[in-house]
Amino acid sequence: MTSIQQEQRLGIMSAMAEEVDSLLSELSNHTSEVHGKRTYYKGRLFNKVDVVIVFSRWGKVAAAATTAILIERYNCQEIIFTGVAGGVQHGLNVGDVVVANRLVQHDMNATPIFKRFEIPLLDVTEFSTSDCRREQLTKAANKFVTDGAGLSIMTTYEQRQNFHIANPKVVVGLAASGDKFFASKEDLDQLRNDLPECCCVEMEGAAVAQVCHEHDIPFSIVRVISDSADDSAHVDFQEFVKEIATVYSHGILELALTASA
Repeated sequence: MTSIQQEQRLGIMSAMAEEVDSLLSELSNHTSEVHGKRTYYKGRLFNKVDVVIVFSRWGKVAAAATTAILIERYNCQEIIFTGVAGGVQHGLNVGDVVVANRLVQHDMNATPIFKRFEIPLLDVTEFSTSDCRREQLTKAANKFVTDGAGLSIMTTYEQRQNFHIANPKVVVGLAASGDKFFASKEDLDQLRNDLPECCCVEMEGAAVAQVCHEHDIPFSIVRVISDSADDSAHVDFQEFVKEIATVYSHGILELALTASA
């Protein structure tokens, strides 16, 4: 008797409720359950992919707890996290996209017992994202920011002007995570000194990465740059999430998942 291969389930997380709400409009045959004060939505996304979508809330602990539930309770075999980040790499601007190839916890410091940034007992300082999915997401992000059916259609010229978005680009590189919002030049300069390869800084990705690593689950992290992570990080954050970041995550995921389904 020939066995039928079961479709793999994808977990999609965001630290922004607006991003989740946007995806729910594309979720068919869905049900919802509440666990740990989070609502998990099951269904088919873009009529293509079996998913569980959840708003993780902010910070490493919240992200780790949510990831564990996606894996253990919902049997998700892969995780994608979308959201915003502060730009660290020189030349990154608001509206640019970072597709992470590695994640590090910038606030992990168990010296002198372990090396700086090393995760105790795991013997790693960085976690690598899924090669195959990273390639898909990078291709989708590039298409979204340059193609006439992507960003330029899903947002208005006035919206892009308001947030100074012009000729956005996509980079692949190191993302740093920690329970800190960067809003001073001094802190940003220190981060650049500590992690010179860092492209962006956020608050959840490396925690998701660690849980996935410990469960042998592939994961991906996609971030749109919302600010410069220094004294000039005064962008209207809520408006940016609503008008820009939500559109990015929705558009990039749709392009990536419909192409790979």
